[in-house]
Amino acid sequence: MITKTLNNDRNGINRAAQILQNGGLVAFATETVYGLGADARNGQAIAGIFQAKGRPSFNPLIVHVANLEMAQEIAEFDDTALKLASTFWPGPLTLVLPLRQNSGLSGLVTAGLQTIGLRMPDHTIANQLLTTFSGPVAAPSANISGKISPTTADHVTEGLAGKIDAILDAGACKVGLESSIVGFDPVPTLLRSGGLAQDAIERCLAGNLAIHNPSEKPNAPNAPGQLSSHYAPTASLRLNAKSKRAGELKLGFGPDTQADLNLSPCADLVEAAANLFAHLHALDRQKAGTIAVAPIPQKGLGIAINDRLSRAAAPRPKRPDL
Repeated sequence: MITKTLNNDRNGINRAAQILQNGGLVAFATETVYGLGADARNGQAIAGIFQAKGRPSFNPLIVHVANLEMAQEIAEFDDTALKLASTFWPGPLTLVLPLRQNSGLSGLVTAGLQTIGLRMPDHTIANQLLTTFSGPVAAPSANISGKISPTTADHVTEGLAGKIDAILDAGACKVGLESSIVGFDPVPTLLRSGGLAQDAIERCLAGNLAIHNPSEKPNAPNAPGQLSSHYAPTASLRLNAKSKRAGELKLGFGPDTQADLNLSPCADLVEAAANLFAHLHALDRQKAGTIAVAPIPQKGLGIAINDRLSRAAAPRPKRPDL
């Protein structure tokens, strides 16, 4: 298979939508990371996502929608979910909601669960693609399962060239972290920290937000991004490293004369989030055995950054059969 790179103009968007309609796979930019899109109603196309990514089939997929009306045709929203959607959509927030009986989605999308993760991306090209396609698009990150998430079209090419039909190139992703995920079983619960800061969600809900304990069934996820080992470079990571050891490369944060690359020399967590995956890709290409990572404050977007780093540093399980 030859993977085509499409321009982010009307012709490119129309071509990408046609590929989706024909059951193909298209990687496209969102504000968070590049997603690997397929028609969420087409089981064969969804199976193609698992094959291309080498993704465990028990890990559910996020479905992207063009508008709230499309989302409500797929899932049931209570007042709290509607409040979050009206406040943060379009944006880097996924809501895990009860699946409507006649949603039309492939069962592979939900991994057998009776819930579905939905979001509306805050990205002009992604929304034009979703509107042109006029249907729900399942789109996990466009990378080999467990590897570093892609924030540029080149990152997608490195992992998936020859495995997917096309890449709709829209430049670098502005947020650079996957979406935050909130579920509602039985109360609003942060299932994954991400591109929307936890404190912003808490303010919207007047503090009524529970936090998922990742130690509970870490390899039986009820939402994407909960596997204990995930987002991993080939190199091992040494976290909270205040200095660099012999043979290591250093990923810095804040003033750091030893840093080979720095997430944010001025210690800006927004900048650090946007640079995280791109910098990990760049350091991993240098084929160091270990990447030492400077301490990241456990606040704001730092919570999500530390979550990704801890998963990237976790022991790598053997990949299960698909």
